[in-house]
Amino acid sequence: MSQDPLLQADRLSRRFGAFTAVDDVSFTVGPGEVVGLLGANGAGKTTVIRMLLGLLAPTAGRALLLGQVPDLDVRRRLGYVPQSMGLYQDLSVEQNLEFSAGSYDAPVAVLKPPLLELRDRLVGDLSLGLQRQLAFVVALQHRPEVLVLDEPTSGVGPLSRAGLWDTIRGEAEHGTGVLVTTHYMSEAAECDRLLLMFAGRLIAAGSEADLIGDTTAVAVSTQDWAAAFKVLGDAGEPVTLVGRGVRVADRDARQVARLLSDAGVPATCDQVPATIEERMASLASGSGA
Repeated sequence: MSQDPLLQADRLSRRFGAFTAVDDVSFTVGPGEVVGLLGANGAGKTTVIRMLLGLLAPTAGRALLLGQVPDLDVRRRLGYVPQSMGLYQDLSVEQNLEFSAGSYDAPVAVLKPPLLELRDRLVGDLSLGLQRQLAFVVALQHRPEVLVLDEPTSGVGPLSRAGLWDTIRGEAEHGTGVLVTTHYMSEAAECDRLLLMFAGRLIAAGSEADLIGDTTAVAVSTQDWAAAFKVLGDAGEPVTLVGRGVRVADRDARQVARLLSDAGVPATCDQVPATIEERMASLASGSGA
């Protein structure tokens, strides 16, 4: 199997007037590799995707798809699921498959349950989870060499999300290179390699274990969690709220306890292993760079 990159971002930048949406981003995706492009909404992930697919011209840098500047011909070797899923809501499941297969001169995919029983149903009448399943079938029926997925599991339940990731891993095992964007940090473990974006820049790259490293966090136990969150946020700490649990990334427990004590907020602070979300918060704040 060739190890040449299937996707390559070479110092990509994109500006819209005075606003820089993507700033000097470089990475590759190889055969059989699942690469996760992670970041909050507005981090620049979709803009990077659009440049890699040739749907948006870079302001600077170069985007290559299968070793070429992306055009209509090379995009025929690509499978793409956009955030909108790219389905025709007023056509049936079967008609969507037939239309896409005809566009690629490919055989129509054989449906499996539950879509098989719904093949005559209008797509607009399907649940979001079923629509996302269908979007995957449509994107894969011409056997693409590279798969680009923009927030493919957004809005679906845990079981549907797990099923979609099974599909992604199956494609990678057959040599397909996969680039997937998500704002669900819990999906980081599904990827071979992660690219973390913040404010248009690529701030870290590597496996989940590599990125977290020996970074720790502080778990704050307090009855007055709202006050604790405000005090730490006002102090510029990389604080997050999980339910009613207050956590601070990449800080010493004694330092956090002192801030809360000085503000009159009673709390117990414990040093704990960091999560990928907390490492992201630390990097974004500049404290963990």
